[in-house]
Amino acid sequence: MAANFPHGLFLWIFVAFCSCLFRFSSCQPSGYSQAVATFYINPTSPGSGGACGLENDVASAPYNAMITAGNQALFKQGAGCGACYQVLCTQNQNPHCSGNLITLTLTDECPGACNNDPVHFDISGIAFGKLAKSGEASQLYNAGRISIFYRRVACNYNTNIIFKVDKGSNPNFFAVTSEAVDGDGDLSLVEIQTSNSSWVPMQRMIGATWSVGMQPNTQKPPFSLRLTSETKQSVTAPNVIPNGWQPRSIYKSNVNFPNKL
Repeated sequence: MAANFPHGLFLWIFVAFCSCLFRFSSCQPSGYSQAVATFYINPTSPGSGGACGLENDVASAPYNAMITAGNQALFKQGAGCGACYQVLCTQNQNPHCSGNLITLTLTDECPGACNNDPVHFDISGIAFGKLAKSGEASQLYNAGRISIFYRRVACNYNTNIIFKVDKGSNPNFFAVTSEAVDGDGDLSLVEIQTSNSSWVPMQRMIGATWSVGMQPNTQKPPFSLRLTSETKQSVTAPNVIPNGWQPRSIYKSNVNFPNKL
C-alpha cells in the first residue's frame, strides 16, 4: 500500500506538518480553542470589575489590569467570574500579534453583540496591547477586533484570598466579594458562620459578590467564610471578618485554594 501512496500528496502532508510544527504562528496550539477578542474603553483602560462586583479593584494588585469581560459563554450569568484564561494571538491571525501568552481574569460581562460570537473576550485596553509585537500595539488597537487562541488555566495570585465587604452591608444585611481566588477562580458556593451559629449558605448577589440577611441580635461577628469552587473544593477562612467591620473594608485571609484546576 505504501508503494501506491501518491508521492506528491505525501510530500504536501509532510511540508504542511513541518510548517505547523515550526511556525507556531500558522496553526492552532494544542489544547487551545479559538475566540474573538476586542478591547474596551481605550488603550490605557485597566478595564472593569463591574458585573462581578470587583469595581475598580481590577486596576491594582493582584489583577493589575490583566482582566477581561466575557460573553455568556464565559460569564455564565456571573458564575464564571474569577476564572482565569491564557490567551494569545499569532502573526497568522494578525501580522502585529506577538504570539506571546498573557493570563487574564474574567471580571466583567460583555453583553449584547458579544454574544453573536461563540466565545468573545472583551479585554482591558492595557492587556490587549500586550498581545502585540513590541512597538506595534497601535496597529493592533486599530484592528479593534482580532482572532485569538485561549484556554482555561488555574489562577495563581501569589497571595491569600481577600474579602471586601460590600458597600451596601449593614447590621441586617451582609455582602462580601472574594478576590484573588486561586485554582478554579470561580465559586459555586459561599457560606458564612457567625460566632454563635452553624454554617449558612449565602446567595450570589452579583458575580463574585455573595449576600445574606442577618439577625444582628443573634448572629454576631466575627464571621468565618467557607468558599466552594466550581470543582467542589472548599477552603475556610476562620473569623476573617472581625468585630467592628465596616462597609468597603478589606480583610485578608490566611488561606487559598491550590494553584491547579
